[in-house]
Amino acid sequence: MDLAQRIRRRRRRGADRPIVLDYEPLNPVAHVQEPVGRGPVLERVLDHLDPVFEGTLPPDVYVWGPSGSGKSAIVTALFDRLQSMTVQPHAVIHTSTRAQTVELPTFVYVDARVANSEFQLYHRVLEAVSSDDVPQQGVSTAELRSRLQDTVGGSSGVVLAVDHVDEPESLTTAQLTEWFEPFGHTVSLLLVGRTPGEDVHGEWPDEEIEIPGYGQQVLIDVLMTRGSDGLARDALQHSQARKIASWAGGDAHDALAALFGAADRADAAGVERIRDEDVETGIDAVPSPCVPLGVVLSLRANRQRVLRELLDLDSDERASVTTTTKAIAGIDNIDLSPGTVKRFLYELAERGVVERVSASQADGHGRPPSRVEPRFPTLVFRRLYDLHRHE
Repeated sequence: MDLAQRIRRRRRRGADRPIVLDYEPLNPVAHVQEPVGRGPVLERVLDHLDPVFEGTLPPDVYVWGPSGSGKSAIVTALFDRLQSMTVQPHAVIHTSTRAQTVELPTFVYVDARVANSEFQLYHRVLEAVSSDDVPQQGVSTAELRSRLQDTVGGSSGVVLAVDHVDEPESLTTAQLTEWFEPFGHTVSLLLVGRTPGEDVHGEWPDEEIEIPGYGQQVLIDVLMTRGSDGLARDALQHSQARKIASWAGGDAHDALAALFGAADRADAAGVERIRDEDVETGIDAVPSPCVPLGVVLSLRANRQRVLRELLDLDSDERASVTTTTKAIAGIDNIDLSPGTVKRFLYELAERGVVERVSASQADGHGRPPSRVEPRFPTLVFRRLYDLHRHE
């Protein structure tokens, strides 16, 4: 916790004593500078990157593991620190084994949920490695590739981390290896994805680093550490963190989402500590299987707006896709036609963000109607969306 957070915690200590002092440490998609309990895995990734300190790029590597195992937290923490070492052009380090200095490569992190096309990927990387403005329009993908090759070719190279590969609506391993093959030894890829299938193993000839899910005790430590940073003193009990960790089964994303929801409900109730019923509510608001919150937050603003309004509908308004469409389209200032709302709902169902559930019985003949149910952490999304809207 930094000094600003410590001061903010004390300023917010009033007569009402809010439980949630800062939502950011509880946010499942917010990464910390020092991931809890991941020292050995950090060392493995650093071992792979070690050649950069001797003046060469490491081989490509695929970092993989189950959802919520901390892959993104580890990679972003490392790349943030390494980027800070190379913020100046031609950054160099002095080695203990060499008389000369070594120029470090540029470390670039890209989220494939956001940059999910060849054009967007080249654009993000070029923005990171070039001091010139990179146009968003009026330039082709081939031209961006050419500019990036020229820029990278005149430097000490790039170590490029691409997160969330091989997901729906994301980039694949095959695409990334094909797109960067012309760059030769000037770009080293560090791809981050979930447990790879046989197709990924078959097409990936380079190194792999497996990141296992969290053990229960480590996950308890994650929850208690994040809770101490974001909650009032003694608001979270160790037994409650243990219950959440046991339920989450090694998935830090789901565990933090449940804690976030529990704290938010307790805070809204005006109580002094998180209650056991708040923990149950937080857990119930995280479906299983659960779509990562990062997927939802990467959606376009109008899709997120539809999801936010969906959460406020009563059971009658959510009885079928048709009634849901009418209810959302009829909201003031929604600025979306019924046809557009229905199309969005079907798109979101195809991506797995919501699930179409058929009614048990149909009225009369024909196919029974279906309703849509959220497959993401509802309490977390609701609060983060509302906080962002009022910023």
